[in-house]
Amino acid sequence: MATIKLSRVSGDFGFEATDEYGHSVKMDSSPESGGKDFGIRPMQMLLMGLGGCSAIDVITILKKQRQDVVDYKMVISGDREAGKEPSLWETINLEFHIYGNVDEDKAKKAVELSLDKYCSVAATLYKAEADINWQVIIHPAV
Repeated sequence: MATIKLSRVSGDFGFEATDEYGHSVKMDSSPESGGKDFGIRPMQMLLMGLGGCSAIDVITILKKQRQDVVDYKMVISGDREAGKEPSLWETINLEFHIYGNVDEDKAKKAVELSLDKYCSVAATLYKAEADINWQVIIHPAV
């Protein structure tokens, strides 16, 4: 069972969450909502989790296919529902930037497998009816 401990450490909404391994992250509300910009907004952290979850899958799949990934980056953006509480992620856009001698078709298949089969964060967001769009950009090794 995963166990997270959360403590208020800065102002009204500045929190630090720590997992059972001692890894921690700082969170805060937006300044417009009374936060002091102490840390990441919880909803943005969900996008970060999606990126991390999918990145692990994609790199694992490409390594098994003997693809030479020398670097990896993502750009993740999203829009939340307007005028609703709670305001869920409505649209999420993922750019997978893969550097190295990597076959583009294999990279696209790895992303599909991650988002449609392996990534639990993506599955959670799909159940919340988020529309997840993505593209793969290969940066060949020189």
